[in-house]
Amino acid sequence: MTETPKDKPWLFRTYAGHSTAKASNTLYRGNLAKGQTGLSVAFDLPTQTGYDSDHELAKGEVGKVGVPVSHLGDMRMLFDSIPLEQMNTSMTINATAPWLLALYIAAAEEQGADISKLRGTVQNDIIKEYLSRGTYVCPPRPSMRMITDVAAYTQKHLPKWNPMNICSYHLQEAGATPEQELAFALATAIAVLDDLKDKVPTEAFPAMVGRISFFVNAGIRFVTELCKMRAFVELWDEITRERYGIDDPKFRRFRYGVQVNSLGLTEQQPENNVYRILIEMLAVTLSKNARARAVQLPAWNEALGLPRPFDQQWSLRMQQILAYETDLLEYDDLFDGNPAIDRKVAALKEGARAELDTLDSMGGAIDAIDYMKSRLVEANAERIGHIETGSTTVVGVNKWLEAEPSPLTTGDGAIMKSDPDAEADQIARLSAWRAARDEVAVQKALNALRKAAASGANIMPPSIAAAKAGATTGEWGDMVRAAFGQYRGPTGVSANASNRTEGLDDIRADVARVSKSLGRQLKFLVGKPGLDGHSNGAEQIAARARDCGMDITYEGIRLTSTEIVDAAVRDEAHVVGLSILSGSHLPLIADLMERMKASDVAHIPVVVGGIIPDADAQALLAMGVARVYTPKDFELNRIMFDIVHLADPDSPPAR
Repeated sequence: MTETPKDKPWLFRTYAGHSTAKASNTLYRGNLAKGQTGLSVAFDLPTQTGYDSDHELAKGEVGKVGVPVSHLGDMRMLFDSIPLEQMNTSMTINATAPWLLALYIAAAEEQGADISKLRGTVQNDIIKEYLSRGTYVCPPRPSMRMITDVAAYTQKHLPKWNPMNICSYHLQEAGATPEQELAFALATAIAVLDDLKDKVPTEAFPAMVGRISFFVNAGIRFVTELCKMRAFVELWDEITRERYGIDDPKFRRFRYGVQVNSLGLTEQQPENNVYRILIEMLAVTLSKNARARAVQLPAWNEALGLPRPFDQQWSLRMQQILAYETDLLEYDDLFDGNPAIDRKVAALKEGARAELDTLDSMGGAIDAIDYMKSRLVEANAERIGHIETGSTTVVGVNKWLEAEPSPLTTGDGAIMKSDPDAEADQIARLSAWRAARDEVAVQKALNALRKAAASGANIMPPSIAAAKAGATTGEWGDMVRAAFGQYRGPTGVSANASNRTEGLDDIRADVARVSKSLGRQLKFLVGKPGLDGHSNGAEQIAARARDCGMDITYEGIRLTSTEIVDAAVRDEAHVVGLSILSGSHLPLIADLMERMKASDVAHIPVVVGGIIPDADAQALLAMGVARVYTPKDFELNRIMFDIVHLADPDSPPAR
């Protein structure tokens, strides 16, 4: 009897990077030794937004959500003893993708690598940054130009490299329905390919279509997510064949990697997240015809803080057990011909096509950014509403709350903490790097970069030259900001109240009563200090407060403490609400509280939301913060009642 040959497993990845390039290199080499087969690099927020580690806006953010890479020396250290010619490296980088790819190429050349053999991916999807993640730098059109500059450069010099990983992951994190996730991601791909057509030779275009990859999210609704992936495969085949005339099936193949849903991971009973992650992984691996090419899994405790190496290992072992211990890879697609699956796939495709038609009528993804952003905010509000009312069950959150204490979350070592000295170490090495480089060569390279940006020439060659000369991430960012301008994206929260009324009557009555006592409408200022662009929570708080009748100021992301305090003074705010999801809450809030004292507005109550450990929450309260909210505080109406109480001049003091 002949044995059925097994399929090759997908790439095993964990998304990792923190503190410093040296610490991250140690983590990478450890993960590779444990059987990880590809690297997935997380960069910190200053690197993602084009600032050096010693910039004012970088304070408190260095090394928090990823690794800081300020120059070629950092990139060299990050991949020390890791042969890049043999590696498959995914870099989650968007606005500064040309620069980080330039540094990667320069580091690989130093290792003696044949650049044409480099394999990997830069995410390089700026459109989803305007919609959900917020690490944009420049306006949409010059950003699109840089996306396709990268693609055109790889076509010529890095033929095995994926120049763009269209990321629907953050769309689902921002509340997208499956139909919206399909449509918005595919519309982004269409916008990129339309722009790329004139930048590569006609005969090379089909292969470039084949190099476009996707990075998707898999949520807990297992059957729907499996069908969504089959719908992605079929719609992409349809678009590439009918819109772009791609005949070769290998260039029409839908190639995707996946990180399963982090939005659904709970702070309450966090051990339940292990089951959630496993179920979500099955949605992107069971169907052979829609199987991910690479999978990275979050750790069970990411809703609590920074996962330890053991936690990442646990997620890696989950993939290895499925791939090597089960017989999954020995069979053809298990779902072909299933009528229930076929019906759901057809329904998802119909909904996605309708949404694509709407986007086409607006001129495509670039011109429809405001529309897509507002749709995501509305969809996320509906999702949260279902959890609040209990029509969506989340185990341990709104049902079956009684539980034994988790032994996994106790003790000093339960969550890894960022090295408190990492930022100072990074800044010291950055200063030493600047002092040791050839400043004349750096300025010459930066001038050439600025000229290329202004002229419309491809941004990659001068970026690589600047990387080799010793330029820094912030200097590269300054050049593109000077050439293209800086962008502030839509918030998705309009000034007008929505039609939402369910459960709001009592709060509206309270807002009206307190507003009368105050002599004007209750003013609630929502702000996001620092570089964190995860705006979903802030948007939902602002939208709900608006619907409750409050006067809202919400100007979006990436505000300095000075800008927030100035707005509080200008608008005579009654309550200030701050959202930070980067782990930088302590230094950023401490700075803001000091500035409020200096501006004589320390009497205004401040509330803070984020992924905040209990010890940090106590520290914030000791600073004078009135309330601290974490992911377990999912009932927005309770938060609204708190805000009204804090603003009420007839209520007892908040603390």
